[in-house]
Amino acid sequence: MSSALELIAEKDQPLARDLEILADVLENTIREQTSNAAADQIGAIRDLAIRYVEGHDPEASVTLARTLSTLDLDNAMALVRAFSYFSHLSNIAEDLHHNRRRRIHKMHGSEAQRGSIEAAVTALIDRGIKPAEILALLSDTLIAPVLTAHPTEVKRKTILECHAAISELLVARDRNPMTPEEERANREALERVVLTLWQTREIRTFKLKVQDEVENGSTYFRSTFLHELPRLYVDLEDRLSQLAGADVELPNFVHVGSWIGGDRDGNPFVTGDVMRYAVSRQSGIALDYYYQQCSKLGAELSMSVRLVQVDQSLQQLAEQAAEDERKTEEPYRLAVGHITARIFATAVRIGTFHHQLHDVARAPEYESAAELERDLLIVSNSLKAHGAAKLANGRLRRLLRAVSVFGFHLAPIDMRQISTTHEKVLTELFQKAGLEDYSKLDEASRRVVLLRELASPRPLICPYIDYSEDVQKEIDIYRAAEEIQSRYGSQALPNYIISNCASVSDMLEVAVLMNEVGIIQLAPSLKAKINIIPLFETTADLRNSGQIMADLFALPQWRAIVGGRDQVQEVMLGYSDSNKDGGYMTSNWELYKAELNLVKVFDAAGIKMRLFHGRGGTVGRGGGPAFDAIVAQPAGSVNGQIRITEQGEVIASKFADREVGRRNLEIMISATLEASFPSDEQTGVDTPERHKLAERLSLRAYQSYRDLVYATPEFITYFREATPINEIPSLNIGSRPSARKNTNSIADLRAIPWVFSWSQCRLMLPGWYGFGTAIAEYLAETGDKGLAVLQELYSEWPFFQVTVSNMEMVLAKSDIAIAARYSELVRDQDLARRIFGRIRDEWQRAVDAVLAITGHSQLLGDNPMLARSLDNRLPYLDPLNHLQVELLKRMRAGDESEELQHAVHLTINGIAAGLRNSG
Repeated sequence: MSSALELIAEKDQPLARDLEILADVLENTIREQTSNAAADQIGAIRDLAIRYVEGHDPEASVTLARTLSTLDLDNAMALVRAFSYFSHLSNIAEDLHHNRRRRIHKMHGSEAQRGSIEAAVTALIDRGIKPAEILALLSDTLIAPVLTAHPTEVKRKTILECHAAISELLVARDRNPMTPEEERANREALERVVLTLWQTREIRTFKLKVQDEVENGSTYFRSTFLHELPRLYVDLEDRLSQLAGADVELPNFVHVGSWIGGDRDGNPFVTGDVMRYAVSRQSGIALDYYYQQCSKLGAELSMSVRLVQVDQSLQQLAEQAAEDERKTEEPYRLAVGHITARIFATAVRIGTFHHQLHDVARAPEYESAAELERDLLIVSNSLKAHGAAKLANGRLRRLLRAVSVFGFHLAPIDMRQISTTHEKVLTELFQKAGLEDYSKLDEASRRVVLLRELASPRPLICPYIDYSEDVQKEIDIYRAAEEIQSRYGSQALPNYIISNCASVSDMLEVAVLMNEVGIIQLAPSLKAKINIIPLFETTADLRNSGQIMADLFALPQWRAIVGGRDQVQEVMLGYSDSNKDGGYMTSNWELYKAELNLVKVFDAAGIKMRLFHGRGGTVGRGGGPAFDAIVAQPAGSVNGQIRITEQGEVIASKFADREVGRRNLEIMISATLEASFPSDEQTGVDTPERHKLAERLSLRAYQSYRDLVYATPEFITYFREATPINEIPSLNIGSRPSARKNTNSIADLRAIPWVFSWSQCRLMLPGWYGFGTAIAEYLAETGDKGLAVLQELYSEWPFFQVTVSNMEMVLAKSDIAIAARYSELVRDQDLARRIFGRIRDEWQRAVDAVLAITGHSQLLGDNPMLARSLDNRLPYLDPLNHLQVELLKRMRAGDESEELQHAVHLTINGIAAGLRNSG
């Protein structure tokens, strides 16, 4: 019998084959495009890096650093590009291997994999949950990944398209046996794409605009969501129909949302016109998809009236089509042709198609997506009536679901702004209207005047008054929101998020501003066309969140607004800023406590809660496996309602590939199902004793973290000089500034560049700092008994297990030896030794704590897949770090050449690719 290692090796042979092919193609391309000497040098450095990673050569690190320091700029750039592409190509091969393993798993009829909808439904049924209960939950469910434009995606759209082409070519090699000629042609095609990559500039030469981010985000709808989300619905309906013994038609409980074009918190480039553009562009993508699918559908439905009898509604639809003597006996083609013409006319009316065809311009446009859906249903019902249900259940069924889900707007866009902006706007509006000085009112007085304005029929904004530029810009945004809702429906712009929400008045301010444009109003009758969402971000805000919501629900006016939104109130929880504010352990614990408290507040108010989790890609910003994160939520905090941000490079890794995208959508659905039906075992994990211990650990971790980051004056200098934070803003990876204010304060720095910088120098400090001290001091007091308690928490309490597991992943990606090289960049080396010494000691304490709690002999002891992935990429990743340090030294010594700056940016690109979840 084969050993476990042999089985793993055999299972991974196809991955090894793909990696070998890609490495060979890339190596040959480098040799052809540079020189034999350069290619040989790159190979020698790779071999040296492998010896360093494997630990076989104790001098390898010193040799590697010395070798890299002697490279001239041309050879350094060739090396950076080569190793960056090795990482990119490894990512492609690994994603395909995951797909391959899942297909093999299904082909062999094995037990459904954890994270699949099949596994979730089966598990619930086995626990005694009836299909009717699952259907009841789904009828009142909303699950939504929400794409954001947060700047950690360093790959250009052009590069992503090349990656997709490589992926398709590898899939073709995998799926079907090839003749020698076909294999040669496939290899030549791979060579052409890799050559294109090598000759394409990896880094943008221009600063991204919001419009560019809209285009980038829309790519994933065209490639994945429009195709795979309808298929998911169809498959789940069929599965539940089998279980229920009757046909099941599911509501639209899964949506893909977006912040791109609506998130103006700290982004001065988001304006009313930009928001209009975002919605219009998305609409064009949706309508173009419907147009293309209807064109294909018309070609498929060639049935003749001489052979089938269509129903009256279909015949009437066909009679509305333009005359075409070639199709007089083919009513389906006529009907679908008429639908296609109306889709085109609709796009022309909305302004998403900017040309007209005479044959279709005469067709009446659709007033709403519901009208289009009704026409498609006529076609479907007629097909089913004469025994062609199989045709109705193919492309047409998926198109019907797509229209129902994506409408004419494609993706609901969230608006977001920081609370202080609303205060400034209202202060000026009140002042220009001759009312109170709003800025000087206390919280109680603010509530009184805001509720007065909500009930007043008198407008606060006057068209005859000149407002300041900033206030006028905000007013234009509100008017654009009303215009968008009127044109596309309220589902196109359903949410307004308030960053740094810290009071009831912060919520009422937005209600008053929305009242001014008619989106929300209490008088003369209730209208609530947008969901106002507080974002609780800092440690203090998380602790106060329950009281703020309780006070809000105590207002009859707010309860009326929520009643106008189906008794659902959404709350967003910020992972990034709470982590930057209080450190990893405290952020996780405060978020968990806030959820427990919010569950009680909402239950007492009789209002349904939806939590929106503002997670980033890296663990320091709430990242980590989505399935584990969702099922680890406190009992009662999900209940079929959850939204989660997808940010930066994580969007591409999850949704660029259609099959991977389908898998990630399934994970969200299956995890939500499991979390919404917690078992007795799950509901009993939250005990006072565990909470008390978590509070103790959190408090000590918080003190340790704050003492370093905020109470050590020299720390900001270390951070600025020992990481590439100052080089990141010029990388052209996002439209938004890296800080809310132009200060040197960590408090004003955005959490994304904060985490991204620590990832680049391989410390990942936001993902672990403080935890080691907390555990070490606890064990010093409690000894073996305390360790047994922690190990019990890890095995039985999902919150603690996920917290520790994610930290283990971060620590495995960190490298304290490489981080030490970055400390050499600090000009004051005495300062560097003091700060880095503290960081190094805490890192070791964190590693010791994780290994003691998990019982693993080494990091990732229970995750061989991730460990293998890291082993594959470290020989390419580590040299990039060493070279980045060398290039930063040259740049900071006064070399301001564009070539050197470009080389530094290439290292940032390559390191981000190697780490994958870096921002």
